[in-house]
Amino acid sequence: MTTASGDRQKRRWGRWVIPLGLMLLPVGFFILFYFYPLGAILRLGLLAEGRLNTAALTELFSSSYLLRVLWFTTWQAVVSTALTLLLAFPGAYVMARYRFRGKSLVRAVATLPFVLPTVVVAAAFLALIGPSGVINSWLRDVLALESAPLKLDQTVWIILLAHVFYNYSIALRILSAYWQNLPPSLSQAAQMLGASPPRAFVAVTLPLLRPAITAAATLIFIFCFTSFGVIVILGGPRFATLEVEIYRQALNLFNLPLAAALSLWQILFTLILMAVYTRTQARIARPIKTAARAAVERPPRSPREKALVAANVVAIVGLIGAPLLALAARSLRGENGLTLTYYGALFTNRDDSLFFVPPGAAILNSVAIALAAMTLSVGLALIAAQAVAGWERSATTGRGGRAALARLLDVALMLPLATSAVTLGLGYLIALGRPPLNLRTSILILPIAHAVVAIPFVLRSILPGFRAILPSLREAAAMLGANGRQVWREVDWPLVRRPVLVGALFAFTISLGEFGATVFLARPETPTLPVAIYRFLGRPGALNYGQALAMSTLLMLVCAVAFVAIEHFRFGDEGEF
Repeated sequence: MTTASGDRQKRRWGRWVIPLGLMLLPVGFFILFYFYPLGAILRLGLLAEGRLNTAALTELFSSSYLLRVLWFTTWQAVVSTALTLLLAFPGAYVMARYRFRGKSLVRAVATLPFVLPTVVVAAAFLALIGPSGVINSWLRDVLALESAPLKLDQTVWIILLAHVFYNYSIALRILSAYWQNLPPSLSQAAQMLGASPPRAFVAVTLPLLRPAITAAATLIFIFCFTSFGVIVILGGPRFATLEVEIYRQALNLFNLPLAAALSLWQILFTLILMAVYTRTQARIARPIKTAARAAVERPPRSPREKALVAANVVAIVGLIGAPLLALAARSLRGENGLTLTYYGALFTNRDDSLFFVPPGAAILNSVAIALAAMTLSVGLALIAAQAVAGWERSATTGRGGRAALARLLDVALMLPLATSAVTLGLGYLIALGRPPLNLRTSILILPIAHAVVAIPFVLRSILPGFRAILPSLREAAAMLGANGRQVWREVDWPLVRRPVLVGALFAFTISLGEFGATVFLARPETPTLPVAIYRFLGRPGALNYGQALAMSTLLMLVCAVAFVAIEHFRFGDEGEF
């Protein structure tokens, strides 16, 4: 009797107490390094000397300057979103309806910009259409001009172009994936009833696509509304979004209460938009009537269809490839032609350098921080994913309490997606500079911040793997005498290691290119690669500019390799946002 009671006690610990204890690790981590910093922002923005004070909070709507910032933030996001959807629509149609050679490669190329750091995107557009970019240099040579004919630097046009480039893949993937599920017979039936193809598209296809359009527009608007790296590098001092203004108020003007108040407005706006996106995503997941991919896709037959496919492939490759190729080419071109001078200079420290370390050391700093952030985020997300999947399975046996815990944990760990990295960096600056967590000068603060940003992506990569594990496999292993550790090693791990690898690559890439929070937290003597690129782009001199392009090219190549690996190891079609 005692032995049986002891066995039941062990099973209870194995099934409930131990997993719940492990869950304290990601939960405690998020409480300390996500909710606590945001709470510090809330306290600073709303409380003054222990009393409620909304003066800083209402200044957004009473200051003419801040109203102009809010207006620019909003209208540039609206225009960027509209342009992105307009340009992505033809490509989405081609990717949804036609099957052609190289389609997977074109889709991968179209997605690449979204995994690139914003500093790389900004540097790529400077290399393409900046004052000394490839196009302006070519036009000067051909037309024998003394100055650059295209003066787009620090104008709203280069900002809009960069936003379209950066967000094109979001619109293309969401629209094409949903469009592919809509049977062509609906539009064909309208045409048989006398509607012209444009009329059938407007009356039938467009209303059916509305959920996908709304989801894509909302997500793109969020990214453009919270744009930081593109604005601060390409816009210069003339333009500022709320995100840039938070940075300027905190680090340039040392007005932390106003920066905190602007962050609160930013969080509120973003949460509302994320709620709209989440609700729309649920509608996308349940289309009216899906069609098999083989029944929808077909090879282009007529010359018109072949021309349509070819034109869109050229447009996609040209839109994505031109800035990236210009970045690589410009990093190899000096005053006297091709040169590796800029790359060689990365590992030397000139006497007049802004840094205490050469740029090459910034690369090593970024790699070390990315490895630490990857280890931390993968470990925490692995614990959370296993618990969420296990508690979701418990719901099928009538244990609704665990299902509610699973939903709560899943939502809580996804909240960083609704919080800008600049806001997170400000929160760390306020909350982690004094006891009980005085980490402002610690080398741990950047891996921790990067892990918070990466965990939602890692969790979404790993969770499908755990959800796909059949309970019968675990039960069979247990019936054969395997204990919990052996079940994990022999059953769970072989099935989830590919998703874990994808999550690790996501975390490493995100950390390597993270800029918004890092610019708040990086110490002068230990800059990361994006911070070094930003600082070199802001310094005069051809060598400084060339070094910034060289670092951007290296970062682009690393992100591209990681992206190819992610696409190869990704668990089916799951794990996407």
